[in-house]
Amino acid sequence: MTRGPHVLEAHADVLQTKVGAAFPGSRAVFRGHDLHRSHIKDLDWLSLCAFGIFGRHVPPEQLRLFNSVWVWTSYPDSRLWNNRVAALAGTTRSTPTLSLCAAQALSEAAIYGRGIEFRAVGFYLKTREILEGGVTLADHLEAFLKGGGRMAGFGRPIATADERVALSHALACELGLADGYHVRLALEIDAYFAATRPHLRINVAGLYSAFAADFGWTPREFGLFMFVTFQAGMHPCYLEAADKPPGAMFPVRCADVRYEGVAARTWPGG
Repeated sequence: MTRGPHVLEAHADVLQTKVGAAFPGSRAVFRGHDLHRSHIKDLDWLSLCAFGIFGRHVPPEQLRLFNSVWVWTSYPDSRLWNNRVAALAGTTRSTPTLSLCAAQALSEAAIYGRGIEFRAVGFYLKTREILEGGVTLADHLEAFLKGGGRMAGFGRPIATADERVALSHALACELGLADGYHVRLALEIDAYFAATRPHLRINVAGLYSAFAADFGWTPREFGLFMFVTFQAGMHPCYLEAADKPPGAMFPVRCADVRYEGVAARTWPGG
């Protein structure tokens, strides 16, 4: 039996790329543009990141909206799940890079991290298809929940209200970004839950996932773009913990441990 070329054969000994390449001592190419001599050399860092992800320039008003979201979400509280990892790493004297990488890895949590946004964008897009097929929003939401679905971007584990939603929506109105189909859909879902399930009010992830859907971003693109969401809050948590004695971050007294296992046993002497 004659076998054809291996699927990886075309990729051996060569890098095939459309995103860019570095030529040390000469130039660097970033998505077809000279990184040091073309117009992209004057972009700020966030604009360059967005250009690298989406392959096109993101409008400044969209960048401003999400920049504000990141500022309003950067809580320097070491009790938060990902900040706690940064702080614990700091108290063990780990390096900043390792500490923040570990904290960022936890930021992909499916319940309250990046996994929410990935699922929320997909839910909005699918819901639009269903509604355009003639199903009412109430029927769709009830069928989704009764089928075991979880509302990504709605509800909050500690508090029902999300203090960032009103701020983000107000800025979106100011920037002319609040009238997109999916944002209006998100607010309509929130209104339905306000009347039927108050514990499922929209949170900020649900709102800015709707913005992403309106901007035409795929879930994967959106996930990459949101990588820095919690970053600014992690730095102070790491630094403060690193200045404390080793092990001083959330130590537990032995007397505070409640043991409910096998009772102490008396061993016969040897």
